[in-house]
Order: sequence, then structure tokens, then C-alpha cells
Amino acid sequence: MMMAHSHYLLHIPSLSSLSASLTSPPRSLLPVRTLQPKTLSCRVPSFPTRTPWHFKPLHFALSGALSLGLLFGGIGVAEAAKVGVNKPELLPKEFSTVIDVAGFLSDGQEKRLAEEIAALEADTGFKLRVLAQNYPVTPGLAIKDFWQVDDRTVVFVADPTFGNILNFNVGATVDLDVPRSFWNRLAGKYGNIFYWKEKGEDASIEAAVMAISSCLREPVGPNNCSEVN
Repeated sequence: MMMAHSHYLLHIPSLSSLSASLTSPPRSLLPVRTLQPKTLSCRVPSFPTRTPWHFKPLHFALSGALSLGLLFGGIGVAEAAKVGVNKPELLPKEFSTVIDVAGFLSDGQEKRLAEEIAALEADTGFKLRVLAQNYPVTPGLAIKDFWQVDDRTVVFVADPTFGNILNFNVGATVDLDVPRSFWNRLAGKYGNIFYWKEKGEDASIEAAVMAISSCLREPVGPNNCSEVN
């Protein structure tokens, strides 16, 4: 942000006449009084500085263990990142876009979410991946290779450990198309502790997946993803 600065000009009288009188021979024998230089002071009013605008970090807690924000180069860092966890033994035997090691989702819910994610990827090319966990029970960093996370991937980690259950890591290409405010609004609407305590963790996860799918399907423009559906 450019800040306008006021310029204050100090107008100093010309010293040419004074210099001439000091360098010319004296015209009389009268004692010459030496002029003592005076210090000019200018009190410039101070103005409060403006704090540059920074995007509020997204909810990249990732259970405090899965520091994907740093690892994947997303648009934020893990706010509560602790020691990284890497437990590939917790990964499913076969590839799945939804991994629920916390037991929040029923088999039917997992299937519906996987179908929605597959349709989204086919239609848009964006990859949504969902990990439901309760730290420290998590595959952690092992999901990066398992899911082949790239710039078109959104990793959604549902973990209630730190209050808000919705945590996201957004690839660089997705970040260009989706306003950052969307993720904050999404976490505020469906991830707050009052919502998932009342409706259940599964309801928060399903609502978030549908909202992300709706957002990523919208044409890119000044108002895309302006609402959390």
C-alpha cells in the first residue's frame, strides 16, 4: 500500500550578503561583533504509521502435527505445528481420496464424499483430499506421497483437537483462483466448536466438502466463492 507523505520545506534566507560582509575589509575601526550561528529547529508533526495488511493465516493447524503448510508450500503455515508425524501404516491398503482414521464418518458417508470428490476432479481438474483424524493418531506426512499432492490439490484435514475442526492446505494454483477469505469464512461457518459439537464432526466434514466443491466449480471472477454454501 502506498502511503502519501507530506513534505515540509524550510525557507532559509540567502546568505550571500552576509558572506560578502564577512569577507570584505572593514570600513571602520568600530569593533565587529561576531555573529554566533543559531540552530534552526523544525518540529515536524508525527503521524501514526500504518501496519501493512497481511492475510490472516488460514486454519493450517493440521492437528498440530501434520505441518503441511510448510511442507507443501501452501498459502499459510501450521499455526499449531509441533513434531511431524509420519505413520504410513495408518494409510489404507488401496488408494482413497477420503481417509478416516478417527471414525467420524460412516461407510456410506465416505462413499458419498469420494463420489463428490471424483466428480469435482473430473469436471475441474482440482483435487480435493480429506483426512479425518484425532492427533496424534494420524498418518501425518505419509499422505503427501500417497495422494501425490501438487499445486492443484486441496488437503482438508478434519481434526477437533484445537477447537476449529476444519484445517486446509491449498495448492498454489488453487490459491490463484480462490480468494483466501473463503477458507476463513468456511472454517468459521462449519468448523467452529459450537457447530460440530451440536451437529457432529461428520456434519462439519460433509458440509465443508460440499462448500469447497461448489466454490471450485464457480467461474473465476471478482465475486467467485463469495458465499459459503
